Amino acid sequence: MKDNESNKAKGGHARAESLSSEKKSEIASNAAKARWAAKRGRDVEGLPRVLEGFSGTLDLAGAKIPCAVIEGPNGVQRVLTENGITLALLGSRSGASKRLKKSLEEQGAPLPLFLAPRQLHPFITKDLEDGPLKPVDYLDGDKVIRGYDAAILPAACNLWLEARAAGALQIQQLPKAQNAELLARALAETGIVALVDETTGYEKVRPQNALQEYLRHVIREQLAAWVKKFPDEFFENIYKLRGWAWPGMKTNRYSIVGKYIRDLVYERLAPGVLEELEKKSPKDGRGQRQNKLHQWLTEDIGDPMLAQHLYTLVMFQRLAIKNGYGWARFVQMVDQVLPKKGATLELPLNDPSST
Repeated sequence: MKDNESNKAKGGHARAESLSSEKKSEIASNAAKARWAAKRGRDVEGLPRVLEGFSGTLDLAGAKIPCAVIEGPNGVQRVLTENGITLALLGSRSGASKRLKKSLEEQGAPLPLFLAPRQLHPFITKDLEDGPLKPVDYLDGDKVIRGYDAAILPAACNLWLEARAAGALQIQQLPKAQNAELLARALAETGIVALVDETTGYEKVRPQNALQEYLRHVIREQLAAWVKKFPDEFFENIYKLRGWAWPGMKTNRYSIVGKYIRDLVYERLAPGVLEELEKKSPKDGRGQRQNKLHQWLTEDIGDPMLAQHLYTLVMFQRLAIKNGYGWARFVQMVDQVLPKKGATLELPLNDPSST
């Protein structure tokens, strides 16, 4: 018996070696289709396909989302991949979200990973379920993709923002709502520009990816204008949380606020950043620095990182103030979501004296 099995194995290896690469690819493709069809209980050949040459990656404020135009039974449809939307909103495909999605599928109420958190469920409407929340499985070559109608992205962003406004989100979910807000702004900006281009006919002559380039420029300007490096609200909220009277920005702040900035901002930006910034701008004999620490952050990496971090901190400040928390509870919230960095990591820095 063993000799017979051994001969079969040898024969299988010999046959495999004699096959052309094209034939091997065809066999593997058919096997993959069969496995996927068995899993989904349907014939993959009946799935809509990507129109040749009409797929790419959407870049929205730094979020990369694969997209395509497909031809299905209902005509042409624009779709985004579930994985791309999940990474854009959640930052990762977490184990908790996967478990929630599996549980919902078993209950007969499937939801994508990016809407799996139970805090969002009360905000999902019947129109959404019957519309863009219906999954679209399609073929890109021989690969089966799980996607959703492109209309799901602004709808999903609105869900996260509604849940945040209602105070339904957990502390660790607030950065995800922040991602949703940035994406919503990005969609609003590109939407109006696309309409103008279509109306004027400029869409026929504009360069490829021009809208995405415009978007990156606008979002950076919005963040820079909002943050002013450190927004006034950041300091005012510190005073509110400490129970101090706010004197306004024209009055010198308490010296301890500098220690708070060190703790809440620079020690949490990225590993080793604070140490490197302090090396670049050492204190003089009077204990003063010639440059602000943030002046050394690079425009392309450091400044957006600082803006994003401060935006998150202000969101936590607002939440703490709204719930009547004091300073200690606010810091505890920050510790849970934005812990201090302990490792060493180089970050490109500017030289303020050269500008």
